[in-house]
Amino acid sequence: MKTIDTPEDLRLQVGAWRAAGERIAFVPTMGNLHAGHLTLIAEARARAPRVVASIFVNPMQFGPAEDLDAYPRTLARDRELLETAGCDLLFVPGVATVYPRGSEAQTRVEVPGLSDVLCGESRPGHFRGVATVVCKLFNMVQPDVALFGEKDFQQLLVIRRMVEDLAMPVEIVGVPTVRESDGLAMSSRNGYLSAAQRTLAPTLRRVLTTARRALLEGAAVASVEREADAALREAGLAPDYVQVRTAEDLRPATEADRDLVILAAAYLGRARLIDNLRVQLDTNAALQQTLR
Repeated sequence: MKTIDTPEDLRLQVGAWRAAGERIAFVPTMGNLHAGHLTLIAEARARAPRVVASIFVNPMQFGPAEDLDAYPRTLARDRELLETAGCDLLFVPGVATVYPRGSEAQTRVEVPGLSDVLCGESRPGHFRGVATVVCKLFNMVQPDVALFGEKDFQQLLVIRRMVEDLAMPVEIVGVPTVRESDGLAMSSRNGYLSAAQRTLAPTLRRVLTTARRALLEGAAVASVEREADAALREAGLAPDYVQVRTAEDLRPATEADRDLVILAAAYLGRARLIDNLRVQLDTNAALQQTLR
């Protein structure tokens, strides 16, 4: 595996592969890798003969009170994991390379609507930072396909919309969430959890599973959201939100919607946990949902 830190060297290598007719898959990350990231690399290998990963802790997507300085940097370990997983090239640009005039002077990419709800409402500017850096990385790597985890469901939709709106020739693939044996979604921020908090963290998944069952049994969305919020609080988590939305574009669900997603974010100590569950409502009369 090659490690490259300049766009010029990156383009030379990618250009050589493309000239040889090879398809290129891309997995952007912020490092501190876990099994979920390696699943993305494995899926990338199945979709293209050449796999590029990037590690860049993007300051533009962190808020003023968030954990940019504390975010774990584990480059040596990450490099070993990627090489073992079959990555061909690791791109590790510095902040000055990605934002040569500083992030405040950087041209920005905004995806309206999708960026303003849920995590976007709680973290103003977060998805502007995500869309901007992913757009820049796509321009540098020029992949045929890029892979993202479905744990960050809103992020996945934001990137898909950006690619569609800007006519980027990149296929966006969502990869199912990888979980620990107790159901907790794998995340770099799980390392912030104490031993006691780690035992409690899978409650988020269990609450979403209960909410999904209630929707399938015909419960009203508003009551499902209220009960899920109360269950998280009773367990000791501090929910930011628990909401049922349409899976296509995160609109509040209506009576006619069948393809839904339950999304939640909750604080547990220093960690902000996020998770989601898709819900496909049956159209049979026995499972009709009344949304109020």
